[in-house]
Amino acid sequence: MCGIAGILHPDARKPLDSELLRRMNETLHHRGPDETGLYVAEGVGLAHKRLSIIDLSSGQQPLFNETGQVAVVFNGEIYNFAELTAELQARGHRFRTRSDTEVIVHAWEEWGERCVDRFRGMFAFAAWDAAAQTLFLARDRLGIKPLYYADLPDGTFLFGSELKALCVHPAFSRTLDPRAVEDYFAYGYVPEPRTIFDQARKLSPGHTLTVRRGMRRRAPVRYWDIPFSPISHASEDDLKAELIARLREAVEIRMVAEVPLGAFLSGGVDSSAVVAMMAGSSETPVETCSIAFNDPAFDESGYARDVARRLGTRHHVEAVDNDDYGLIDELGRLYDEPFADSSAIPTYRVCELARRNVTVALSGDGGDENFAGYRRYRWHLYEERLRAFVPSSLRRPLFGLLGAVYPKADWAPKYLRAKATFQGLARDPVDAYFHSVATLHDGLRARLFNEAFRRERQGYSAVEVLRAHARGAPTDEALSLVQYLDFKTYLPGDILTKVDRASMAHALEVRVPLLDHRFVEWVSGINPGLKLEGGEGKAIFKKALAPHLPREILYRPKKGFAVPLASWFRGPLKHTVEQAVLGSVLAEAGWFNRTFLRSLVDQHNAGLRDWSTALWQLLVFESFLRRNGADTLGREHGPAARASVG
Repeated sequence: MCGIAGILHPDARKPLDSELLRRMNETLHHRGPDETGLYVAEGVGLAHKRLSIIDLSSGQQPLFNETGQVAVVFNGEIYNFAELTAELQARGHRFRTRSDTEVIVHAWEEWGERCVDRFRGMFAFAAWDAAAQTLFLARDRLGIKPLYYADLPDGTFLFGSELKALCVHPAFSRTLDPRAVEDYFAYGYVPEPRTIFDQARKLSPGHTLTVRRGMRRRAPVRYWDIPFSPISHASEDDLKAELIARLREAVEIRMVAEVPLGAFLSGGVDSSAVVAMMAGSSETPVETCSIAFNDPAFDESGYARDVARRLGTRHHVEAVDNDDYGLIDELGRLYDEPFADSSAIPTYRVCELARRNVTVALSGDGGDENFAGYRRYRWHLYEERLRAFVPSSLRRPLFGLLGAVYPKADWAPKYLRAKATFQGLARDPVDAYFHSVATLHDGLRARLFNEAFRRERQGYSAVEVLRAHARGAPTDEALSLVQYLDFKTYLPGDILTKVDRASMAHALEVRVPLLDHRFVEWVSGINPGLKLEGGEGKAIFKKALAPHLPREILYRPKKGFAVPLASWFRGPLKHTVEQAVLGSVLAEAGWFNRTFLRSLVDQHNAGLRDWSTALWQLLVFESFLRRNGADTLGREHGPAARASVG
């Protein structure tokens, strides 16, 4: 795995600051500690940090075509590079290396912007074509690898694998985007294409961006989408057999490496499925790793040991203290923008453990999105049936009233916690799904912020992220639509971001076979009723895996990577939370209702309410502001704005 960065001046005559390019590249050293590469020409510079995986001896970057007119810097893996090499050689292209990077160089020469259609893998790359004075950026279809870019006021264009590379440029503004702040407090991350900074953007998954010097900037272009086109099969047994064959093939092409390779193994369905396919395709025991928690309420390591024993893997387990909160500041540095998924802490630890034994690890990410594994899908379909039964003219006022007057009862059994259900039934399907995935719901965010922030937000609401994706969705089937929304938001913005930064912090490459785009395309066409069947998520996946994994693994309750935030914030982190939430940094931001912040802290400490999610998001946001300095707030945040405390 690698890190890439670059600068393109609008005027080729402007000298490029090679020292600035070098410093941008050095911010990405953790992504590629093996080698460094720089290319500087007339008004353009490309930089690369390499973690060597394939063609260790001759895969250095930037990599050029025969004439030196095309240069590429690349982060990722092209798994079908061997067949593409043969095809391109047959068309007259000469290769000097055995690396997948050189395939990109010649594919650009041969197919131009449509070269991405030919690539199977995870990638973020930049190709500079000197003859055409064109810089071409591309990101893989599912967003496994990240890519950021920014247009500066003078027309200079920047890109990098992480935001920290862009922040090095002295002309890059760190002024916050209020819409991104709204998004963060709604989702716990900033969804694509927005970033926390107004001047920077993420290149969305499945998109390319072409920058031609001297010409008006084009908008990013989508080159791929999940089709959700129904597939046909003779019988359920045939479907299960094809599913396993496709999964095995997706795993096998990701087992090619010239460095030690293994897998994460949590003992859940998805990681166990990947390891089962690896074990069936490997002549030697698979290296697997998992972490154990001291608290049985969070520990799944016993299931992982059972799977490892059954599959004959060489298994590594390390116990993690449940009070592993010392990573909070380190995670803030890694993620660059506010990122409030607390499972980033155990993810960081399992990547740290894996790197002691392997350089490449396969993961089971993507199974829940593919096969409808999240519990919220089941509740969404339940609500959808009720919404369809009650006419909208009656449903909205009736359930809107019930949602308003019914008490919030977090302490009660789930069947008595009807407030959220009533509120969901009053909404349309997209609004209702937003209500179910939002970390802080609309009413809570309204109380969190003051009038100054509401003015700067200019009527924007975070639900617009889902609405925009829903408008372009290839399906309106209830389950498929919310899966599609997760593929566009939660998967790249949270899950894949979390894994990328945690793994790159340890120079570990993570490969994701369940997100092979051909596999995703095919699975999207399976009848939704076979994915979520009788309330059982991943139904067809579990049936297909029955010959390969024990029933107690396939049908056990799902836990996930959780950390005990509520007890931390009433115990060892109590003072830290109070200082952050009630301190000067958030106060000077001028955006928060400080009276409400005090009530969050007091009610949580007294055990009256569990506000751990809100407090965690505020703690992360305060840490971000503190690291990035006062200029993040922009010139419009004068003393008058800061005095408005709501």
